[in-house]
Amino acid sequence: MPSAEQKHLYQVAYEHIQHNMTILKPGMTFEEVTKSGLLLPEEYRAQRYGVMMHGVGLCDEYPSIRYPEDLECHGYSGVLEPGMALCVEAYVGRVGGKNGVKLEDQIIITDTGFENLTNYPFEAALLAN
Repeated sequence: MPSAEQKHLYQVAYEHIQHNMTILKPGMTFEEVTKSGLLLPEEYRAQRYGVMMHGVGLCDEYPSIRYPEDLECHGYSGVLEPGMALCVEAYVGRVGGKNGVKLEDQIIITDTGFENLTNYPFEAALLAN
């Protein structure tokens, strides 16, 4: 049985990637995606994953869409284009915490928005209050 903390972490990660998928559309700049993305709550930012989204490949392939805290140092320009595949993800956990959750869905940018390519369901029991 998951603890209340584990359920909370799962829900925060789920909400993060759901929001960050819904904003995606062709023509958005990488910076616009960063600025439109959902911010992780303050207590989880120090442990955040290195990117909000990345291309499909072995390790954070192009494009790497950065969190706002990392945009100036590690961000670069680019535009979302139809046919781009992205992994939209989040790691949620506190520094020194006992638990953490990392969720990810793969999407493809379409002519009008995005299509979610992941068909594996999320854990409904962890999303219920």
